[in-house]
Amino acid sequence: MTRFPRQMPMQISLPADFAEGRFITAPCNAQAVAMLGADGWSGAQWPNGKLVLTGPEGSGKTHLLHIWAQANEAQYLNARDLTPARLEGLSNCAVVALDDAEALATASELQVAAFHLHNMLAERKGRFLLAARRPVRDWGLALPDLMSRLQAAHHATLTAPDDALLAGVLAKLFADRQLRISDQLIPFLLPRMERSLAAAQSLVAQLDAESLARKCTISRQLAADVMQMSCDPD
Repeated sequence: MTRFPRQMPMQISLPADFAEGRFITAPCNAQAVAMLGADGWSGAQWPNGKLVLTGPEGSGKTHLLHIWAQANEAQYLNARDLTPARLEGLSNCAVVALDDAEALATASELQVAAFHLHNMLAERKGRFLLAARRPVRDWGLALPDLMSRLQAAHHATLTAPDDALLAGVLAKLFADRQLRISDQLIPFLLPRMERSLAAAQSLVAQLDAESLARKCTISRQLAADVMQMSCDPD
């Protein structure tokens, strides 16, 4: 494979677009969408007002949390930020979306804060939406009372994406970066890439960076080179 001398491209951080209209519904996320969106994103059907979304990295959990939080005027935060001070700031809140919830296991103070938050929302008959890669039993929580309460929540699972979803996500990722591609590029990528949304995100970022370095458009040949470089141990 021909190696091209390259300049280091400027790294541009583009904001993630979590608008409802940008979410792509497919069989792999249908259960979660049904649990969240059946009543206009209200989540009214959840037992005890709490739901845990689980699924692999890049499966759309964070996007769904943002959609639900916006629709319900909920507080959205990452579990690593659930400190006692932040908990105090939620004292008047009845609707919370907690992302990366398995990170609660990294610190006892996070678990204590989550326990108090859970009880506070329960007392107000509020709603608590959490997202994590794995089921609650696998988070490694050291606080039994918190584990028992979260395990009692209803669960919805997002699975690995199918071709239709991957194609839609790739198109969205290219559009987010304002990259123009040929109609043949995505069909070329699908059978050759790792089957995950995280891999799609990484691949598009690599193609963007390499096209800037080579000062060329994103073509099938460029895509083949980038994927070969990813597999090349040297």
